[in-house]
Amino acid sequence: MRGLILLGIPGLVIGMGSASAQTVSREDAMRAAIHPVDDAKTLQAWLSRVPVTRDFPDDFTTTLRGHGAAFIIEMTTSPGCIPCGDLWTKLAALGARYGWQVRTIGSQEAMIRSGRLGLPWVGHPVAWVRPMADDARVVPVAIGTDHSPNLARNLYLAAKMLTGVRPDVGVRAMSKFTGIVGLSAKRAGRR
Repeated sequence: MRGLILLGIPGLVIGMGSASAQTVSREDAMRAAIHPVDDAKTLQAWLSRVPVTRDFPDDFTTTLRGHGAAFIIEMTTSPGCIPCGDLWTKLAALGARYGWQVRTIGSQEAMIRSGRLGLPWVGHPVAWVRPMADDARVVPVAIGTDHSPNLARNLYLAAKMLTGVRPDVGVRAMSKFTGIVGLSAKRAGRR
């Protein structure tokens, strides 16, 4: 009998070995990756599971301060969205520290952007970085809220990607989105 190997990611378990393969639908994958919350306690419980970035490159602060005037952070929000308020507070603090402008965008623009990038629309918040003078070049930096150091890492990587670092390197490094989002109006009404 061959052994069974289980790889665990919060909310997702992949089994390999002699067990029969199970087909995972797109909806199942979305449920495993997206964590809707409607109160601060649930938000903090999900955030406690997210690893915090601890190591930063030598040019981290210089890059973030040096690119503040060139880029803008844009995020979605909705009324009563706890993760939106959390993300806004953290991005506003990072923006003030490094000189980056932060603003909100509407749901329609966010869905169009997500579609252009091939990202599923998961709800609020989602945040992007783009050059001030070019609204067509965007890099997603948060799907859901996250810890401040992780958001700062993603801002750094977005600045690098938008100024010439090979995109696949940046995307691989940034692909750890939390998926901690607010409840949609439809889901909140069903509760």
